[in-house]
Amino acid sequence: MTNNKEIIQTNGAPQAIGPYSQGVKVGQLLFTSGQLGMDPATGLFPETVEEQTKLSLNHVKAIVEASGGNMNQVVKSTVFLKDMNDFLVVNEIYSGYFAEPYPARSAVQVARLPKDALVEIEVIVQL
Repeated sequence: MTNNKEIIQTNGAPQAIGPYSQGVKVGQLLFTSGQLGMDPATGLFPETVEEQTKLSLNHVKAIVEASGGNMNQVVKSTVFLKDMNDFLVVNEIYSGYFAEPYPARSAVQVARLPKDALVEIEVIVQL
């Protein structure tokens, strides 16, 4: 079996800061790396979880669109939260990026996120 990985890269999301890709397409599946809610131009984080969530989802959307897909094709998402008390706020913003039928989703609280972010989101897309 041949591994036909296609690397997906866009300026609409922060550039990788390590040995990983923003997104990897294999066949008709796209896997995004977790996207933090940072400003890609400055590398700075807004203070609120609301602002970070919007940026994180905008980055995810940019990667999905760079692959030729759209957010309605997301089949699975994972939301990593610094504080599960932020879930309702994040969920409200998240709902604005997806339409029914919604993707499967996991949401977990983690001890710490890279760069002390408040939220990180990754998705799997069927293109």
